Amino acid sequence: MGALEYYTYRDYQSWEGEWELIDGEALAMAPSPMKTHQQIAYALSFELNRSIQECDLCQVFGEEDYIVDEATVLKPDIVLMCNDNDDDFITKAPEIVIEVISKSTARRDEEYKFRIYEKEKVKYYILVYPDGLRAKIFKLYGYTYQKEGDFFDQEYHFEDLECSASLDFKRAFKKFKK
Repeated sequence: MGALEYYTYRDYQSWEGEWELIDGEALAMAPSPMKTHQQIAYALSFELNRSIQECDLCQVFGEEDYIVDEATVLKPDIVLMCNDNDDDFITKAPEIVIEVISKSTARRDEEYKFRIYEKEKVKYYILVYPDGLRAKIFKLYGYTYQKEGDFFDQEYHFEDLECSASLDFKRAFKKFKK
């Protein structure tokens, strides 16, 4: 991505509407996501939150600003944060980031954000495809993501987190199966 104009977090704060900022380039968010996109995001948030109910160290957030640096601000669909002391924004790498893929932003999520989350050492990056009710889970090994697999109706248990966490895709996707 090569920006014609370079923007910073200070610029971002003054904009109206929904935006992301990647390497100084302003990127408008797609119009409000389809109902299915929002419902799947909610179902996944609910399942993830349910799995950490006994842990006071971690929290699940939806569409919260993740300030990577002055030139990059992302708005992930879902994050799991542990030991976060900042009440206003996400300023350190989340443990888990989930992006529900929209056709208009797929490339951004699959390529640009993938590289950013990998560089920032987000332990797990999950791409969810509403059309196929499929989730691709990537786990960080050292400095590189490796694909853990495609998940349709399995349960996945996350390792190396402050809290025991899991996602039951069968339960999360059940309402959307036809």
